Amino acid sequence: MVYKKTTVFMNFQKIAILFITSISIQLCYSQSENLTETIAPKYSNEFLAIGVGADALGQGNAIVAQSDNVSSGYWNPAGLTKVNKWLEVGLMHSEYFAGIAKYDYLGLAHSIDDKSTIGFTAIRFGVDDIPNTTQLIDNNGNIDYDRVTSFTAADYAFLFSYARKTKVEGLSIGGNAKIIHRKVGDFAKSWGFGIDAGVQYETKNGWKFGGMARDVTSTFNAWIFTLNSETQEVFINTGNEIPENGLELTLPRFILGGYKKINFGSKGLYATGEIDLDITTDGKRNTVIKTGIISGDPHLGISLGFKNYVAVRAGISNMQYVKDFNDQERLNIQPNIGIGLNFKNVFLDYAFTDIGDASVALYSHVISLRLKLNKPSNTTN
Repeated sequence: MVYKKTTVFMNFQKIAILFITSISIQLCYSQSENLTETIAPKYSNEFLAIGVGADALGQGNAIVAQSDNVSSGYWNPAGLTKVNKWLEVGLMHSEYFAGIAKYDYLGLAHSIDDKSTIGFTAIRFGVDDIPNTTQLIDNNGNIDYDRVTSFTAADYAFLFSYARKTKVEGLSIGGNAKIIHRKVGDFAKSWGFGIDAGVQYETKNGWKFGGMARDVTSTFNAWIFTLNSETQEVFINTGNEIPENGLELTLPRFILGGYKKINFGSKGLYATGEIDLDITTDGKRNTVIKTGIISGDPHLGISLGFKNYVAVRAGISNMQYVKDFNDQERLNIQPNIGIGLNFKNVFLDYAFTDIGDASVALYSHVISLRLKLNKPSNTTN
């Protein structure tokens, strides 16, 4: 659940989102000449980079090395080997643009035995009830609001995970097979497939290291556009290009992380810290580290806790250079804080991102829930 600073938006803002979505699709595909032509735009399938779980968001998404629960199916599938219950369930709902865009997450993880775990993750990011004004003007040139309909633009991802401890002590590996479905009303849809791979290693002195390769084989989305003749005519008359079927390619992203936990005496107090580096391979991005081929985005997270009952978290992320009205460039950093509570097998996490609106991203409140379930026992009367 997310609350934004601006609480009331009119329908024209939904139209603006539709316009931006349409332009983005056209920029990605207008150069495609046939279904077999493949391009690799920046920020492809970027809805999969938002993150899940308020515990991770509160630490600036610096989580790849320490992830050890059901959300590991998203962050690093190797961490699923730490799931020690018959079933773990993770849930999160958040909203963006004052509730216009909705983000939903469901995670399941099942411990097969003491060495292997399977998981399932479902993610939806969508904008509902977008006004379709392409038929606003009838054949006689009159404006007819009864001709305005609505549609949904949504992205879906389904991740099927498997993780296993290796014969090397402290080393776990895991992988995801993912299916991606993106749909823009009846106008366009795509199906995509990809593979993720993850690894975690824990030393005897408490250090943890993690690596995650998303879209390691590159992930493709095959787009099919089904614009009727009336919509095509509107596109032509308004100077828009008619998008063509094509393939969108998502290049690999590598995330490296290091984590350390320090215990204070025997009273249960502890502190943790992790630093991660996201390495993208789709060219120069607006990040701290950038070249013509790759870009690097560092982020840091820390926490203070007491046993497994409570943890207070903080993190920084989204480091990028922006120009102000005087055309001077400055570094923006997004700060985040959070808190986690645990009662038996129920975990409730809260995150407050972008404290004080220090970065260009709007701040938000995020709440997530995680449950650990034992295997149901067979009882007879």
